[in-house]
Amino acid sequence: MIRFEHVTITYPEATTPTLVDVSFEVPEGELCLVVGVTGSGKSTLLRAVNGLVPRFSGGVLAGSVVIDGRTTSSVAPRDLADVVGVVGQDPAAGFVTDYVEDELAYAMENLGVAPDVMRRRVEDILDLLGLHELRHRPLASLSGGQQQRVAIGSVLTAGPRVLVLDEPTSALDPAAAEEVLAALTRLVHDLGITVLIAEHRLERVVQYADRIVMVPGDGRPVVVGTPAEVFGESVVAPPVVELGRLAGWSPLPLSVRDARRVAGPLRERLASIDTSAFSRSPKALGEVVAITDSLQASYGPVTALRGVDLEFRAGEVVALMGRNGAGKSTLLNHLVGLREPASGAVQVLGSQPHRLSARDVVRVAGLVPQDSGVLLYHDTVAAECSASDRDAGLAHGATRKVLDRIVPDIDPLTHPRDLSEGQRLGLALSIVLASEPPLLLLDEPTRGLDYGAKQRLVEVLAQLAGDGHAVVIATHDVEVVAAVADRCIVLAEGEVVADGPARDVVVHSPVFAPQVAKVLAPLALLTVHEVELALAAASDSSYS
Repeated sequence: MIRFEHVTITYPEATTPTLVDVSFEVPEGELCLVVGVTGSGKSTLLRAVNGLVPRFSGGVLAGSVVIDGRTTSSVAPRDLADVVGVVGQDPAAGFVTDYVEDELAYAMENLGVAPDVMRRRVEDILDLLGLHELRHRPLASLSGGQQQRVAIGSVLTAGPRVLVLDEPTSALDPAAAEEVLAALTRLVHDLGITVLIAEHRLERVVQYADRIVMVPGDGRPVVVGTPAEVFGESVVAPPVVELGRLAGWSPLPLSVRDARRVAGPLRERLASIDTSAFSRSPKALGEVVAITDSLQASYGPVTALRGVDLEFRAGEVVALMGRNGAGKSTLLNHLVGLREPASGAVQVLGSQPHRLSARDVVRVAGLVPQDSGVLLYHDTVAAECSASDRDAGLAHGATRKVLDRIVPDIDPLTHPRDLSEGQRLGLALSIVLASEPPLLLLDEPTRGLDYGAKQRLVEVLAQLAGDGHAVVIATHDVEVVAAVADRCIVLAEGEVVADGPARDVVVHSPVFAPQVAKVLAPLALLTVHEVELALAAASDSSYS
């Protein structure tokens, strides 16, 4: 169904190819997962499937991409619309109508499908993806998971045989992500659709994959095989696979269920160990940096925050968690002064942030929003870094130094719009983190980042907290919360439903618990590193 034959892609003015001699084949009715480090060329590979690369991106494609017998070099993307459906990283950005039912019909209208056929297909997709109760809803009123399903449905109504998705779960809470992945699995198993997914959060997707294409991004050839074959040698792997490597399990588990079936002896070995000794030590927190007092916020008739009372102290990393639409981003926007409270109060270092000038706000609080591109307005990476240094009064090269810690080796002459999603986020993070304001607010700061970049970001945030900054992260990435958060706040429908030590909150949550905690429950271990320390202690005690 999908065949790449010795494909090499070089963008305009690039000194080296983004993809080099890529060859692989995906049969009909398989779910193929594309993985690789940030900026390795995964999105380029996906866009080559329907010819958007190089027809719209520019550049040169050597070799051939064949989809259902059609070569993309000889067929325009519009002529592949009946075969290939593409859903980008931001589904809402692709919507062209206002209501669910209209959006599902739009592609068929452009293809000239007969009205009676359109009606039948819309009904089929509504049932297939569980959207029938949403058919008359405004798209703007949907949650992230609902929008993702509508975006998938809008391309499915055209009857494609190949579905291409770029990070379909990156902005979704765990429950919504499972909802979308269940729908995709149904498409593969029941309809024989070939699905190609690029995703960094492998812990969510890998158990559903039939085949993996690993894109190294450093000139080496792609690696193609089953998940077990690829992860047997790859340094990029989800926590459950890393745990399997540490424990010596064979075959390596790909899901929590697989791991729990063989984890009994490991749990028994660690049962006598005081696992609390391997958790992060409680910190001596500093002064209160920010407070919310009975904070109320609304968007028209919709209440986003309901009487929220919180305080954030210097030296702590706080994770904000909850379903899409729970109020996390709204809370961050109030803390940085982008919104005025409908009622109640917000204070940051004794001032009301919405009453401060922009120059004064950035001295006390810095926000990296979900759309990190809004912070970028220069024409090169180097210019962005230089402007950040100048605006924040930093030594020359300070912002670039932070960028290299998170996402190294980015060409300084690259335009920010030509960066990958993860690289662009890394640049925005470096601009805010380099200025080191007392209050750091990060909205989904790991979207598009590979495991290595996440770990480097975790180290930067831990260092900033250790230096006395308050760090607040709104995230759905439970593995990052397990690695760095001291405290976890869970929001639901604008209200605080949990607030306490991160370990206590996530271990007891079936939704927000990381993979290691689920595998080793009831042991309160969150990360592979903690298990490694516990095993070392168990070995030492056996000799004493």
